[in-house]
Amino acid sequence: MIALTNVSKVVTSGAEQLTILQPLDLSIPQGQFVSIIGPSGSGKTTLLGLIAGLDAPTTGSIKLDDKDITTMSEDDLADLRGKLVGFIFQSFHLIPSLTAYENILTPMEIMGVSKAGEKAQALLDEVGLHDRGHHYPSQLSGGEKQRVAIARAFANDPQILLADEPTGNLDSKNGEHIFELLLKFNRERRTTLVLVTHDHQLAGMAGRKVSFRDGRIVEDVLLNSTPENVNVQKSFVA
Repeated sequence: MIALTNVSKVVTSGAEQLTILQPLDLSIPQGQFVSIIGPSGSGKTTLLGLIAGLDAPTTGSIKLDDKDITTMSEDDLADLRGKLVGFIFQSFHLIPSLTAYENILTPMEIMGVSKAGEKAQALLDEVGLHDRGHHYPSQLSGGEKQRVAIARAFANDPQILLADEPTGNLDSKNGEHIFELLLKFNRERRTTLVLVTHDHQLAGMAGRKVSFRDGRIVEDVLLNSTPENVNVQKSFVA
C-alpha cells in the first residue's frame, strides 16, 4: 500500500544543506497500524508530509497503491490524494466559519459524493457528535474538534490515514478517546494508519513501531502478529 525506496529529504538553510531524512526504505502493507516515534527534529513529520504528497523527496520514489506519486503532476497528485488519503493534524485545521457538520460535508460536496449530507451526519454520529453538528469550531472543546477532524478525514473513505500528533493538544482523557476512534477505524475499515507521536505508550499500542533518530530509522519492530504484519520483518535495530 505504501512503499518508499531510497527516499531522502535535503533542504537549504542559509548557505548550508540540511539533511532532514537520510536515504531510507519503508514498506507498509494495507490495513497495518504503524506508529512513528522519535525526538523532535528526527524527521517524523517530514516523512508524513512526503507520504501524503504534500512535499517532494530529494531522492527516491514513493508509491501509494502501486502508483508512483513522485512522478505525478500536481493535478493528478491532488486527485489521488483526495481519493486515497486522509490527514489529521495536531492543530485540527477546521474551517472556523463552517459548522462541525459543514466541515465534514464540504470535502464530499467538492468531490461530488452522492448523498453527502447523509454521510456527513453518519460520520458525526460515528464519532459521537450527533448533537454538536450545528456548532462552530470555537464552540467545541479540543477533543470535539479533533473528533470532527477525524470524521472529515474519513469523508472520502480513505484507504490511508496519516495522523500527525493527533493527541498532542489534548488532555489524557480526550487523547485516549481520540486514539480509540483511530483504532476503531483501522480495525473496522482496514484503513492503513500511520501515526506520528511522541507518546511511547500510544506508540506501543500499534501493530508496528518505527523509531527515528537524526533522520534515520533506528528501530522497526512488530508489536503483534496480525495478518497485515505477516510480510514485515520481526525486528530491526540500527
